[in-house]
Amino acid sequence: MKLNLRRGRFSPPQQWLSVSKKIITASAIGLLSMQSFHANAQGAWTKIATPAPDPNLGVMLLMTDGSVICKSSAGGTDGIGNVWDRLVPDSKGSYVNGTWSRIKPMLNTRLYFSSQVLKDGRVYVSGGEYGTGGSSSEVFNPATNTWTAAPAPGGFISDANSEILENGKVLQAIVQGNPFIRQVKIYDPASNTYSAGPSCIGGHNESTWVKLPDNSILMVDIGSRNSERYIPALNQWVVDATVPVDLYDPFGSETGAGLLLPDGRAFFIGALGHTAYYKPSGNNNPGTWTAGPDIPGGNGQVDAPAAMMVNGKILMTAAPKPTATGGVFRSPTSFYIFDYTKNTFKQISTPAGAVSSNIPCYVTMMLDLPDGSVMFGYQDSSNYYVFKPTGSLPAAAKPVIGQVNKKSTGVYQITGTLFNGISEGACYGDDWQMATNYPIVRLRDNSNGNIYYCTTSNWNSTGVRRIGLKDTAQFTLPAGLAVKQYDLFVVVNGIPSLPVPFTPSFAAETSTVAESATMKTLKGVSISPNPASDYTTLRFTASASTQASIRIFDLNGQEVKTVMNGNINAGDQTIKISTAGLTAGNYVVRIVTSTSTENIKLIIQ
Repeated sequence: MKLNLRRGRFSPPQQWLSVSKKIITASAIGLLSMQSFHANAQGAWTKIATPAPDPNLGVMLLMTDGSVICKSSAGGTDGIGNVWDRLVPDSKGSYVNGTWSRIKPMLNTRLYFSSQVLKDGRVYVSGGEYGTGGSSSEVFNPATNTWTAAPAPGGFISDANSEILENGKVLQAIVQGNPFIRQVKIYDPASNTYSAGPSCIGGHNESTWVKLPDNSILMVDIGSRNSERYIPALNQWVVDATVPVDLYDPFGSETGAGLLLPDGRAFFIGALGHTAYYKPSGNNNPGTWTAGPDIPGGNGQVDAPAAMMVNGKILMTAAPKPTATGGVFRSPTSFYIFDYTKNTFKQISTPAGAVSSNIPCYVTMMLDLPDGSVMFGYQDSSNYYVFKPTGSLPAAAKPVIGQVNKKSTGVYQITGTLFNGISEGACYGDDWQMATNYPIVRLRDNSNGNIYYCTTSNWNSTGVRRIGLKDTAQFTLPAGLAVKQYDLFVVVNGIPSLPVPFTPSFAAETSTVAESATMKTLKGVSISPNPASDYTTLRFTASASTQASIRIFDLNGQEVKTVMNGNINAGDQTIKISTAGLTAGNYVVRIVTSTSTENIKLIIQ
């Protein structure tokens, strides 16, 4: 619940609407006369050239065709809005120079609601702290540009989380007038029905949910240091470890974002400026919490966004932490980059190049884009911006394309690894979700530099850090695509795979798709004995001499052993690996060459 500008529990009084729009304006943030480009050592801000058709008032979502839809304040009669603006990148793949349009309005007006991009590419929204849709849900089909009502979830949804499970269903938190409610429902997109879910142990209202590599969902109970996890295999919430610092403030029970880091730990940001790391156990046992660094300058995160960038660092906003006399939602907002490898915050400029912006941080929002930048917007403005960070993650974090096979006219099946990335992407407190841990397929025409996005659907997993596991997805070619050779990429959270050659075919009876080059580098990868006790032997065939590293990781993504790092010759390879010093459990042996990454599961008993 937003206690200052969003005064009122379940309906938006007109007094609040007029006050918020008076305070949160372009002049307040200092952007009316901003430069279109501002760079600093951490990256560069660029203003999207054309303003959106309508002022922002909500979440931004990445569609599976590479476009972005942004909830606005337009439509309806209550000032909350039911219209979404759509941004399509230009022919070179630029979102800065993209084109805006509108999609069909929602059936209800909504503000601060649950949102998910489903496995089939549709969009699910539910509830809303303000507007007409607090006790309803609906689904958008981009193929038909239509919204369809879902059944009533059976309760009011505001400040409520949701997550997609591996089976494609949505775990949906319910808030029915009591901030400590524990009720959860499960929505099935295939049957368009809700069923009862397992109740939380503590209160989930105002909480932040983070998906872990074992597909469990972690949260900290409202107003406490207690944590719990939803275990899909058990279909229940279980008690987890105690957080060492307070993440919720005592005045509004608000908290900030939570994200999975590249090293496999979760990072939670608190309203009081405290942060905490969580190291997963990898099983149903409790993990380990440790305190992180405080946000500088007496700032905290009160329902505000953060985004894991392609370099693994976290872009975020923060404002003065709540106090008894100052209130909960305070100004000004500062921008930071958090480096988990150094355990430090670095303040950067606002999009205007100023030190801070005279707005509360809850009105800001972020989204990871397929071009490696982070899209930024703020409420009541039609202007959007992108931040392009410096640096990149190691090759081992990239998606790897295995094969591309034709299914039907213009439709292909793609297979590989890490199609769901190493995190969910961006996060905003508790009010909506904008995860991008699903595969986006991009084509590049090297003759003219043009970029084309296919439409993906039916990916096999909604997980994160699926090291050593096969991923699949379906993609459909854009209409009118010329038949010629392209570079094909899989992109997730802005991180692209290495390109593979691809020639599309629209003929029903033939396919001219080339097998991925990454499949030709290493052949016949195997490991035995598996399970292993004292040692195991890795075998594969290299098609050419190449630099290679072979390392062993645990299921939290932590490297536990380096087997080799050097050159291998073409031909059959046999490498004996000692397992001394490794405890019993599941591991992943990763082979990285200059053109490919191979992962194979290893069990040590």
